[in-house]
Amino acid sequence: MNGLMVVDDEEGVRRSLKKVLERDGYRIVLAENGEEALSIIRSDGRDIETVISDYRMPGMDGLETLIEIGRLNTEITRIMLTGYATMASAIEAVNEGIDGFLTKPFENDELRAKVREYNIKKRLKQFVSEQVLIELQRSGTALLPKRFHVSILFTDIRGFTSLSQRLNPAELAELLNRHYFSPLDNIIFRHNGTLDKHIGDSIMAIFGAPVSGGDDACRAVEAALAIRDEIEVINGNIPDPERKIAVGMGIATGEVMAGIFGSPRKKEYTVFGTPVNLASRLENLARANEILICGETAHLVENILNLVRVPSPVIRGLVGSPNVFSIVGKK
Repeated sequence: MNGLMVVDDEEGVRRSLKKVLERDGYRIVLAENGEEALSIIRSDGRDIETVISDYRMPGMDGLETLIEIGRLNTEITRIMLTGYATMASAIEAVNEGIDGFLTKPFENDELRAKVREYNIKKRLKQFVSEQVLIELQRSGTALLPKRFHVSILFTDIRGFTSLSQRLNPAELAELLNRHYFSPLDNIIFRHNGTLDKHIGDSIMAIFGAPVSGGDDACRAVEAALAIRDEIEVINGNIPDPERKIAVGMGIATGEVMAGIFGSPRKKEYTVFGTPVNLASRLENLARANEILICGETAHLVENILNLVRVPSPVIRGLVGSPNVFSIVGKK
């Protein structure tokens, strides 16, 4: 998907934007009004990932056009362009979920940079920290699938089935959203991790992709320790012992394939490789409030942590039994 549509009633503006944005490899589609833009999206819009629309146009204005395009395809990055920049129109566009706001006249390089920035934020704002977004804006190719050396963190609630049977749906949703997903996701972001996904009551996070920090294993274990501390605080504020949370965690380090994968219905930034499977298995083996890490992770963090070696498990799909360590705490 590299199609970009320009919607503007002025032919000179359409030609100017086409000339500028073609340099970045976009396939440019032009429309002179909102009705034409919607017709194109409905008939052949699968390849269009970005729409830039002028605000003031005869008939359907730019905001109405972008709102309707969002209803037709939520994946499209929608950018408002106007020469009549007012605080009211900017606020209105933001409130309607428009992804970006540009003003005329514009500098060519600034326009190209802004379009790239809005596209990256659209794709990544739901699963990467602000720090990672800043880094990604420096390279438009950072989302292409490639190999990374990463550390993978899995967390999971112990006894979740029993917990879910004791609570009604509203109570369970409140417990998970307020006391589990929200605080743990924030910890992952604070440590510059990429939130890969929630799988039931499990959380998967990546440290080292799409941006490597050189200290990815250290940040992964620091996040795990912070999660363990946070769970203790959370449980201290839950008076009902039947609702307290116990979490097991697993961390594995190694090479993965990372990038955007999926279908036109759903895409996500994720990773594939042995470390993912190993981290998941270690999390399954961890007892309540225990953090298990693989031998490669241990080698990278042994100078900052007190570790205890545990019996090596036999893990299906892996050749040989991996070295496994339990984190006692910081040195």
